[in-house]
Amino acid sequence: MATNKAKIKKGLLTVSFRQLEPQAIVDLVKEAQLDCIEWGGDLHVPHGDIAAADAAAAMTKEAGLEVAAYGSYYRVGVSEDDGLAFQSVLDSAIALGAPVIRVWAGGKGSAEADQEDRDRAVEDSVRIADLSAPHDITIAYEWHSHSLTDTLESGLRLIRASDHSHIKTLWQPDMDHTVEENLAELTAVSDYLVNLHVYHLVGEERRPLEEAKEDWKQYFEVAAAAPGEHSAMLEFVRDDSPEAFLEDAKTLRSL
Repeated sequence: MATNKAKIKKGLLTVSFRQLEPQAIVDLVKEAQLDCIEWGGDLHVPHGDIAAADAAAAMTKEAGLEVAAYGSYYRVGVSEDDGLAFQSVLDSAIALGAPVIRVWAGGKGSAEADQEDRDRAVEDSVRIADLSAPHDITIAYEWHSHSLTDTLESGLRLIRASDHSHIKTLWQPDMDHTVEENLAELTAVSDYLVNLHVYHLVGEERRPLEEAKEDWKQYFEVAAAAPGEHSAMLEFVRDDSPEAFLEDAKTLRSL
């Protein structure tokens, strides 16, 4: 069991604290005794802002932490046409030293998307993975509603259609599902798993992670058995509060 636990690094998504400056986030993650950070491309490390990426990389390293990913919010098959060039996303990820770029799987939910939407998503996924692979950077889909990963069947269909060594997925629990359903889903995608987003919601209400400790213990057992290394990163802390984050980080460390 100790070996399994060692495979999962612990961290934070910076989008959890949009109100804080990058250095304050780094200091908080270090205080929480976590390992890594996913830097968000929406505010803290904007797409194509290499100076911001260099600065974030330097302060992360100086604190003895790792960059786990770059949360880009690039939507495959959509963003390039909307004015967000993937090359600017990639340039920032390279400057950050991020091994993973988080992207959204298209611009529509699976029920609304037609075959043309899917084909565009697959084509663009392969294109950006080809651009990222020489830098040893993996593209990972956000596992999320209102996208092509909003159901297990649709998400697996997208990953398998893209069929690329540098395309994988993230995972987070669906609060509308039972623990058993979430476990089955995580097990089904485990061969493609990179990182997990960790939180506990009851409806829309953010709750202490401690309340879902037994659920997450089971999720981590599945993730630890999946191939490769993974990072489990906190998101959606109560009231965007650093104190609540430190409590959740203590729970995460105990897991």
